[in-house]
Amino acid sequence: MLKSILIGFLGKLLLKFLYGTSKWNIEGKHQIKTFLAEGKSVIVATWHSHLLQTFVDLAGNHYYGLAGMHKDADLISKIGNQMGWKLLRGSSSGRGKEVYKEMVNILTGTGNVLVLTPDGPKGPAKEPKPGIIRAAQKTNAVILPAMGQSKRYWSFTNWDTFYVGKPFSRIEFIYGEPLEFSESEDYNLCIVKLKNALDKLEKEVEKAVEATEPQPEEKRSIFSGISQLIGGNKDD
Repeated sequence: MLKSILIGFLGKLLLKFLYGTSKWNIEGKHQIKTFLAEGKSVIVATWHSHLLQTFVDLAGNHYYGLAGMHKDADLISKIGNQMGWKLLRGSSSGRGKEVYKEMVNILTGTGNVLVLTPDGPKGPAKEPKPGIIRAAQKTNAVILPAMGQSKRYWSFTNWDTFYVGKPFSRIEFIYGEPLEFSESEDYNLCIVKLKNALDKLEKEVEKAVEATEPQPEEKRSIFSGISQLIGGNKDD
């Protein structure tokens, strides 16, 4: 138990260093509060490769997330618990039916936020799986595409290219146009719409990052960056 808490705490500090020392530019985040005020539940969707930016940006709100059953997901769960996430455990290859029911129960309630990577946890990359569409159709939850990218990053290639932002960088983050799917809509068409929305958003955020020119005065101290993340969320 103590080891788990320590691992989570150290992981939390590392993410705060990597992302809290960077300058963020965030667009469209106000949509979450708007939908919640209307009594709707929201699915924030991002490609698995860009997960960490979303994981950090929405931390501390006690939102729901989904982690698989593999060892890497164990680490994410430990860190997530320290950062105020409520994480469900499961995937299509383990606890699939159980976790789908949990997702539906959460989204059926009013004012809940669930963050999902439609292509996670094991791909294929950028190919949405059925669960997110089925859950949205069944519960009338809004799907809000989201994508963030650091100007400076490390990349790790497995079944996708996973990005980890470097400290003292610039981060562009965009919450895109919302998607709503009724149960009567063709499932395959919904999949295409979601994929197109996420692919488009990825190109937009990459273009925005390329357009930024880091200036010396934009670099912040470790302490100012970390204090901002500890103190609350970044500007909407």
